[in-house]
Amino acid sequence: MSIVTVQLGQCGNQIGFEVFDALFSDAHGPQGHCSKRENEAYQASCKERFFSEEKNGVSIARAVLVDMESKVINQTLSKAVQSGRWKYSQQSCFCQKQGSGNNWAYGYSVHGPRHEDSIMNLIQKEVEKCDSLSGFFIIMSMAGGTGSGLGAFITQNLQDQYSNSLKMNHNIWPYGTGEVIVQNYNSILTLSHLYGSSDALLVHENDIVHKICAKLMNIKQISFNDINQVLAHQLGSVFQPTYSEEGSFHYRRNPLGDLMENLVPHPEFKMLGIRNIPQMSENSLAYSTFTWAGLLKHLRQMLISNAKMEEGIDWQVQPPLSGRPTLGKMALNKKLCFNTSVANLVVLRGKDVHSADLEPTFISTRNLELKKKTFWIVSHC
Repeated sequence: MSIVTVQLGQCGNQIGFEVFDALFSDAHGPQGHCSKRENEAYQASCKERFFSEEKNGVSIARAVLVDMESKVINQTLSKAVQSGRWKYSQQSCFCQKQGSGNNWAYGYSVHGPRHEDSIMNLIQKEVEKCDSLSGFFIIMSMAGGTGSGLGAFITQNLQDQYSNSLKMNHNIWPYGTGEVIVQNYNSILTLSHLYGSSDALLVHENDIVHKICAKLMNIKQISFNDINQVLAHQLGSVFQPTYSEEGSFHYRRNPLGDLMENLVPHPEFKMLGIRNIPQMSENSLAYSTFTWAGLLKHLRQMLISNAKMEEGIDWQVQPPLSGRPTLGKMALNKKLCFNTSVANLVVLRGKDVHSADLEPTFISTRNLELKKKTFWIVSHC
């Protein structure tokens, strides 16, 4: 099943390019630890989800690009063509000459109604290219005007016109010391509207991703391109094909549906987050060795202590044995930032992944009454 990506505003279009580039590079990279048959199945599944194909064999991203200014879209189109591996469709872009001025209301109440038909027609044409639609992945910022305001408006229209299709919004939470003076208002207005029209809200915080670039990736002068590449890597690790429980060569066909089934147990609990491990620069990775037991131990503690990245994990935080903190320990657990998530999904990728033993690592986590069942999706491509 296919996913139609809607890239909104400067932030959404820049991240969207990095996501598609990472997905294509992963699917068409070296064969690695997979057999030829497994690799071909992996590529086919990835292409079905995120790319269509022209008659000449060039891969076309299943995406609609929207911005109220043409500069970023033109740059995005050019970068995709220059990659020489895939590109966007020229007919799937919408841009104007006047931006939203970081004004949420202008994006939602002016640009939205004014350009509703044009944008929704582009989305419909992209949907019609899909043999089977899994849903929509909407990438947008929460600080500006186009991504947040117009993004909230378009998501509401998608809910009205495609009520049976799933919608996941990828929202970029602004820096705590951002340059947009009204970013807090824009963020609250965006969340309040998306909560009623989206099926899941995947939130990435700029401050956290910036720390990952500085402390884990060892990047001295961090650019938005560096941040977007980290985001693309994390998103790719979730959306790339994963094996079903049926056995080898059977990939899950409904990517958004599988994520929603495992992570959104109730319509009111739809705020999602991603934690990746290990996360480091290419140079450091070449001189590092890992074991599944060690990685899973760290990942479990990241989950329990609500740590957003591997560095700085608080190993003192432990889940209460009864599943619910006693009154005497309530304040202590609160101080130690105990995780209160209602659902968790583990995705494993890498060599000998089937040898990873999840039971000893995550068995005590199941004692939490916050969650009745833990889900695992495993792939070794």
